[in-house]
Amino acid sequence: MALSVGPASAQSPGPFEALLLTGGRVWTGDPARPEASEILIIGERIAWVGEPSGRPAQAAGARTTDLGGRRAIPGFDDAHTHFFNGAFALLAPDLLHTDTPAEFAARLKGYAESLPAGRWIDLSAAWDHERWPGHLLPDRALIDSVTGDHPAWMTRPDEHIGLANSLALEAAGIDADTPDPSGGQIDRDPATGEPTGILRDAGQLVRKAIPPRSEAEYREALDAGLAHAARLGVTTLQDMCYDPGPIEIRLLEEYLRAGKLTARFYCRTWLPDWEEPAGVGITAGFGGDWIRLGSLKAFADGGLGASTAYFLEPYESQGDYRGYLDELFQPPEKFLALAAPADSARLQLSIHAIGDAAISLVLDQFEKIRARNAPWDRRWRIEHAQHMAPADFARMADLGVIASVQPYHAIDDGRWAERKIGPRRAKTTYAFRSFLDAGVALALGTDWPVAPLDPMWTVYAAVTRRTLDGKHPGGWVPEEKLTLEEALRAYTAGSAYAAFAEGDEGRLAPGYLADVVVLEPDPFAVPPEELKDVTAWMTIVGGRVVYAAEDTPRD
Repeated sequence: MALSVGPASAQSPGPFEALLLTGGRVWTGDPARPEASEILIIGERIAWVGEPSGRPAQAAGARTTDLGGRRAIPGFDDAHTHFFNGAFALLAPDLLHTDTPAEFAARLKGYAESLPAGRWIDLSAAWDHERWPGHLLPDRALIDSVTGDHPAWMTRPDEHIGLANSLALEAAGIDADTPDPSGGQIDRDPATGEPTGILRDAGQLVRKAIPPRSEAEYREALDAGLAHAARLGVTTLQDMCYDPGPIEIRLLEEYLRAGKLTARFYCRTWLPDWEEPAGVGITAGFGGDWIRLGSLKAFADGGLGASTAYFLEPYESQGDYRGYLDELFQPPEKFLALAAPADSARLQLSIHAIGDAAISLVLDQFEKIRARNAPWDRRWRIEHAQHMAPADFARMADLGVIASVQPYHAIDDGRWAERKIGPRRAKTTYAFRSFLDAGVALALGTDWPVAPLDPMWTVYAAVTRRTLDGKHPGGWVPEEKLTLEEALRAYTAGSAYAAFAEGDEGRLAPGYLADVVVLEPDPFAVPPEELKDVTAWMTIVGGRVVYAAEDTPRD
């Protein structure tokens, strides 16, 4: 696969004009001027922030938008997405929010009947057995009865556990004799040994049989995804852009050249392919203002929902079972052999690690790399960093490792996490406050489509920690809450820092890119439990209005 980020990456969609936002309450994220009421934008960047009495001469003739007292903040920078997976999910029916297996099957039946004969059903974040009575996993029998002649592969929101129907298993050649892959598991009927349809961190066995989507389908998804992000105030997406292939970066560049790109992208590619970006001179943060590269993704373990996250102690009521290490860490020297030279090439390491043992193991390897390689501004990241060993907060701070976290997972997983790991380990789970107190840099994201892309749900989760089942109105592990300002800072400047963009993004200050979201109601004026109801009234990316609510005044 050939990397390509050409001159277009430094270009802008255009056209642009001078724009004065007035009559607002501006949270700038800039310690030098934390509050203001006006922003002057010229071209793609902010020219001035202040009060009407100090308005500069350049504001004369600018198009003016009265914010009507609404709150303007820097655009949200989502530090962890699977953008195209989420975009394709927007084009499918909502199967996730079903309360029983029967309701799920009924909706799936309607969708299957709408498709051309024989077309694969390939859906992310399609079901969640934790919503269903008894929390029982589905099996292929449930969906065989409604999918007809369509092979089907559908993942749970965490993407670490998926459900295949019989046609999909047959197409992938998975049967009773198929061995479990390294780092994963095929669930089997205890009586017959036949696959049940549930695969845990073994989805690659099915995905290799799924035909690629057409470019037309990708463009439809990209249009839907960009519009969705704009409606929510998301102005930057830090994405796994090679999931599943290089068509994604190519289409982003095409949209940029055509003036259709309405969000910025920081693209992570796969660590095993590190020599490809290194060979053409790509380093961390390489590219233009709209599309940048230089971060490498790898997995250390699985996920809590699939019981494949790797822990120091066994799961509750599962004997000696502690989860799985990814194949890349079997043994850890295998990871080190890739990661150390990639680090020498000044490529950023962004490692998925969820269980405390996996996180500790990643930190061990980072320590070895630091001892071996010359120093540089690495900004290592642990993606998720969900379940921490207490001693590892200080290690993360010492190594300068960024915690790239997704607070919505806390209010989602908090419904059932203690069934898997017990209350003691839960005390250092989704430990946002402990990260900050230890001096660990924090970047917020969603993991969309594992969680909603809506930033205000993420902010709500970080500030309240009220689980989705309503059973923790005061917050699950409430000592780990963030303040509203801390959450916003981590979701703007924190995420920008994690992507080597803190000089251009994450603040509303002169010289910064004009990425602004205007919110209503003012999140600083509502009770914390109402934060999830705050919406974007206007979204501006690089000086261009990419979304405006229907009541937005236009002159």
